[in-house]
Amino acid sequence: MRSVRSAPAPVRRPAPPPGPGSLTTTQRRLGRDWRLAALFLAPTALLVGGLVLVPIARSILTSTTERHGAESVFVGLDNYLALVGDDQFRTGVVNSFVFTSYAEIFKVVLGLAAALLLHHRRRGRAVLTGLLLVPWVVPTVVTAFSWRALFDPIFGSVNTLLTDSGIGPLLASAHLVDSWPAGWLSDPSLAMPSVILVNVWKGVPFFTVCFLAGLKAIPADQYEAATIDGASAVQRFLHVTLPGLRHVITVTVTLSSIWTFNNFDLIWLLTQGGPGDVTAPYVLVAYSKAILQLQYGAGAAVTLVMLPIIGGLVFVLVRTLRQDDGTGRIRHTRAGRWRGTARKVLPWAVTVVFVGALAWASPHIFWKAAVVLGVILLVAAVAGRVVSVLQARGGRRASSVVSGIGSGVALAGLLAFVLGPLYWIAVTAFKSEGQVVTRMNDLWPTPWTLEQFGALFTNQPFGRWYVNTLLVSAASTAVALVCAVLAGYALARLRFRGAQGFTVTVLLTYVMPGALLFIPLYQLLIGLRLTDSLWSLVLTYPTFTLPFATWLLTGYFASIPAELEEAALVDGCTRVQAFGRVVLPLAKPGLLAVALFTLTNAWNEFLFAFVFITKDDYKTLPVGMQSMIAGDVVPQGQLAAASLLVSIPVVIMYAVGQRFLTEGLTAGAVKG
Repeated sequence: MRSVRSAPAPVRRPAPPPGPGSLTTTQRRLGRDWRLAALFLAPTALLVGGLVLVPIARSILTSTTERHGAESVFVGLDNYLALVGDDQFRTGVVNSFVFTSYAEIFKVVLGLAAALLLHHRRRGRAVLTGLLLVPWVVPTVVTAFSWRALFDPIFGSVNTLLTDSGIGPLLASAHLVDSWPAGWLSDPSLAMPSVILVNVWKGVPFFTVCFLAGLKAIPADQYEAATIDGASAVQRFLHVTLPGLRHVITVTVTLSSIWTFNNFDLIWLLTQGGPGDVTAPYVLVAYSKAILQLQYGAGAAVTLVMLPIIGGLVFVLVRTLRQDDGTGRIRHTRAGRWRGTARKVLPWAVTVVFVGALAWASPHIFWKAAVVLGVILLVAAVAGRVVSVLQARGGRRASSVVSGIGSGVALAGLLAFVLGPLYWIAVTAFKSEGQVVTRMNDLWPTPWTLEQFGALFTNQPFGRWYVNTLLVSAASTAVALVCAVLAGYALARLRFRGAQGFTVTVLLTYVMPGALLFIPLYQLLIGLRLTDSLWSLVLTYPTFTLPFATWLLTGYFASIPAELEEAALVDGCTRVQAFGRVVLPLAKPGLLAVALFTLTNAWNEFLFAFVFITKDDYKTLPVGMQSMIAGDVVPQGQLAAASLLVSIPVVIMYAVGQRFLTEGLTAGAVKG
């Protein structure tokens, strides 16, 4: 940026912003920048208020009614009291708890392992990170279809590979599976672990990227000091890496737990809650009551009764995001010492209660998960111990070779786990129908053919679904980006009364699950006669894209040095000019990260489109692909071709913007 100080003659500068003594009465009451803040926050406030806060309030009122014919009758708390004896609801809550708990544990372990492997790798890190990110990028319907086909007990490749390698019979002999070959999604004892595995497969990339961003923020001199003090690799991990990642781990796990606990699309597409109700989450119970049975009050009660759990997670998230402001310091008093002791004891007490609840809720899964987790941790501990011993004996070259071989094997296994289902989709899309049915040339099409792509466009309105998804995703991303830029800047830079309350409100609406909103939004759209139209999706998608975009950009704008903007103000720029000429150019990584996230979320969204759209002409790709499955008839070749066409655009965008995505996470959401 050119400076006016380069002129030979002295330049008379405008006066700095007015101090407290020169503020008007209104400015002292509402804040110095209240006018500009009101202007910048108005679009976000209208959308968040009209599409989140008002529907939630309406949902609370709806939960106190019961439908009798065409009329709704006030019943008070009867819907809530009925849940006490509702076996379906209790089962749904337990299933959601089990599904979330195991998924988060394994996502943390595998995501941290992947991040450490990539962080210490000098060559090819960007390429490997991009490959590991693919499962998170591909639409959920693609994930569900690929794993559903792989888990098929007769035609799926999982049983075939495990049988040929001898691992399958070994699992049966160790009683990790009841019989072999296994019916992964049809066996009541294996359905929940299988669904958890798929969620872990899709979620590990997000954890890996967040942990990578957190590892980059840990000062290298801390590791150097620990090494000089004689700390081993395990000790450096326990005393440097984990404390340095504590903030990132807490934020990432809390956000992911909220998403996972309220998951609907993945479970619906894989099992529809079956067999029986062993995988049915509470969201599916709410959907069944409200949409299938048209009992809006009972369905709203199911979602609202979960608010205390969501509120607890949000409380943890808000406390974590405020850790860096200095308010969390403990004073060295008797009360401070008591709080310090409580902080040390409380996590262990919570862990004991959590493990006990998990063992009670899922005894048939608990010991199996403990065995798998124990094997993973044992292998990692042994590898770290071997490297430490070799380093202690002066064998740097030997320790480097062992470390390189170990990390290479671990990365190869991780890539095989991550890319295996995607490879299966790619090769299946280019098989003929005869090859798909007879399973000829399972791992390599012979010959390669475009037959499935032709059948896809001939037999299905796939082109129309594609255009619908493009229009809705582009419109919702544009709305979210424009509103979030204005609101994020106002919350990060402007001084006005109520900024903290507005920030908390945005954070609350961000973590509010779609499960809480789809019932009142459905009623709202019916009243506006907007169901079965693309406008219904354009109108409702900001409920989950806008709050996230605002939250991320608030953190990113706060990370930009305020001195740069102040210099522009001193040079004669207005606040709006400084925002446009200084702040926005520096915020390009954050803007790109927001655009990628919001576009991906809109592209992959299933629940709203599934509930609000029933006509083929207005379906988006996820809902359209799901409708291609008619009972037991699964057009695997056409679905594979559709999955490939759906995934390629998003994968390309993330490949191009990967560097900016990591930078945006580092400066924005991860730092809070």
